[in-house]
Amino acid sequence: MTDQAMPSVPSATAAQKVPSGEMHQWVSVSLTTAVLLIMWEAAVYLMQVPVFIVPPPSAVAVYIWQDMATGFILPHLWITFVEVLIGFIAAAVLGIVLGTGIALVRFLDKTVYPFVLALQTIPKVAVAPLLLIWFGYGIQSKIVTAALLAFFPILVNVVAGLRTGDPRRILLMRALRAGPFKTYFKVRLPAMLPYLFAGLEVGVIFAVIGAVVGEFIGASQGLGSIIIQRQAFVDVTGVFSVLFYLSLMGILMSMALRLIAQRYAFWSDTTSQAN
Repeated sequence: MTDQAMPSVPSATAAQKVPSGEMHQWVSVSLTTAVLLIMWEAAVYLMQVPVFIVPPPSAVAVYIWQDMATGFILPHLWITFVEVLIGFIAAAVLGIVLGTGIALVRFLDKTVYPFVLALQTIPKVAVAPLLLIWFGYGIQSKIVTAALLAFFPILVNVVAGLRTGDPRRILLMRALRAGPFKTYFKVRLPAMLPYLFAGLEVGVIFAVIGAVVGEFIGASQGLGSIIIQRQAFVDVTGVFSVLFYLSLMGILMSMALRLIAQRYAFWSDTTSQAN
């Protein structure tokens, strides 16, 4: 009985390592953030930097609270979030579908992929005014801009993930006379998932940038339009407040993707190192 009870002790200890490691990471990030904010506040105070150039963190924190307490920022935050989310989902679906075709179909690899690379070299800031003409000044042009920026890193990672599958497992599936769909879901998809989530993490940040770029070009609502308005009035503290909400949105969406990756791609090196 004593010999059979022994293995349960290491398993309980191993289960406790995950929350303690996450707690250690949160403490390190919090301490680093606090030190940087204190240094920022001290530098602005000692060097007597004007507020309209670089505001102190205390003034930015007050502005952040005012934007939230008055409810002014919430509708603009929601509009930008919807633009980012829809654009990101569209980019993910298109990147997975087209990336799968490019990785598995040689004809698409030779014909379509060079055009995708050529289109990627065009600066999206230069394309944004055309998107306004084609899709109007509404939310549609911002969604398309967000999708364009998020699409390429997702596509590249899908192609790389599908091409790095173990050829021995693919040969085994062929020996077992498994069809292409079964081989894809049993072998290729699990090998591709870590790459996919890595591309999704980059893509969601690019989607935030794309939505804001679209709002810079022409919008009356959204966080990007608020930045333009406050910049016109030299309200640098207000601009920093909007940047805080943009950063918070990107961080939360990236964290959500990491949690999903830990659930569905737990065997990857990225998720194991995060634990």
